[in-house]
Amino acid sequence: MQSLSKRLIGQNYEALAQKYLIRHGLTPVAMNFSAKCGEIDLIMKDSHCIVFIEVKYRKNDQFGSAAEMVTPSKAKKLIKTAQFWLSKHGLSFYDTEFRFDVLAIEDNGSNINWIKNAITQG
Repeated sequence: MQSLSKRLIGQNYEALAQKYLIRHGLTPVAMNFSAKCGEIDLIMKDSHCIVFIEVKYRKNDQFGSAAEMVTPSKAKKLIKTAQFWLSKHGLSFYDTEFRFDVLAIEDNGSNINWIKNAITQG
């Protein structure tokens, strides 16, 4: 029961994040893309750039901010999953304009921090 409610909370904040990004000019492409290597919360376009977005929510920053929750391990999974998504859509990891953003949501959605280029491949 606990994991179901956590999942519903996550979906609620991912929908909030998508609405926020649409208001800021991005276009939705996919939501909750899953592969064996990981999951990407949102995939959107910012003009010609494909944006892979990790949404993080925390009630408060007692155990760290939402943005700090994207660990190096999570970043590696996001990069691998993005490579898979690009190849599945006939796009090259080397010839396609893309970036990784983090949308950190805190205080029940009243505090949204959009971090562009939060993850770099390397």
